Amino acid sequence: MAVAARAGFAARGLLYVLVAVIALRIALNGEGGERQADRGGALGELAGRPFGMALLWIVGVALAGLAVWRLSEAVFGTSGRDGSKVSRRVAALFRCVFYGFVSYSVLAYAAGDRGSGSGSSDRQTDDVTARVLEWPGGQWLLGLAGAGVVVAGLWISVRAVRRKFLEDLRTEALSARARPAVEALGVAGGAARGVVFAAAGVFAVVAAVRHQPGRAKGMDDTLRAFRDLPAGPWLLALVALGLAAFGLFCWCDARWRRVGHGGRPADRVSRPSPAWPGPRRTPGPGSWLRRRA
Repeated sequence: MAVAARAGFAARGLLYVLVAVIALRIALNGEGGERQADRGGALGELAGRPFGMALLWIVGVALAGLAVWRLSEAVFGTSGRDGSKVSRRVAALFRCVFYGFVSYSVLAYAAGDRGSGSGSSDRQTDDVTARVLEWPGGQWLLGLAGAGVVVAGLWISVRAVRRKFLEDLRTEALSARARPAVEALGVAGGAARGVVFAAAGVFAVVAAVRHQPGRAKGMDDTLRAFRDLPAGPWLLALVALGLAAFGLFCWCDARWRRVGHGGRPADRVSRPSPAWPGPRRTPGPGSWLRRRA
């Protein structure tokens, strides 16, 4: 199970790095080489590389392994002190469903269904938003969902700045030279990822308030919105570098993440302590005389 989790983290990191590369192209050149700065664009970028189709299958299977590991966390509990709490199990279950969907879309794309994994996140967001707004009370539901995404994005950024991610890493295995680099990647990457989430949530809230599905934005349009701000190209480049940092941090996760269940990390090998026949006692005065006698 540990191998599946680590492979999944490595695959997630690869997708984030590819999205960051496309976003950086958009920031510097005004376009991304006809690629969307989202998961679909990342898959297209990967497919165009040597051995790209084989890499797509590897990424899809690795993400499926990550989903299975998240499911095991939902069933048996996560690693860490509070690994058996219901809230952490529920969060693991949601992550299992999410990575299961992502894995399916990648594998479908690798199998030839180009409309599955490579669909524009912006078009999908518009479709979902329009459907929700047609429901009774859909405007309120969309607004609450958008507000929830904003809060989640802020929570991700704050957690990154406070270095909470270190609780999930085997910090005792990090060398003195590796730890500062890992911390820098975790802070920069987590903060940038949270900012993108929060911005997408704001657009969803605006779409709900104005009852205009087109106001909601997927990842690609959200990133391009940074470019339209004052000093936008530089701001988008900074966000892109942050997303690249998060991708690299995912590879650090693949190397040093604590993987275990029920509050105990599976990576830590517990060695039995020597068995003492009884309580250890300090020899009293004159004991050496008794032993010699």
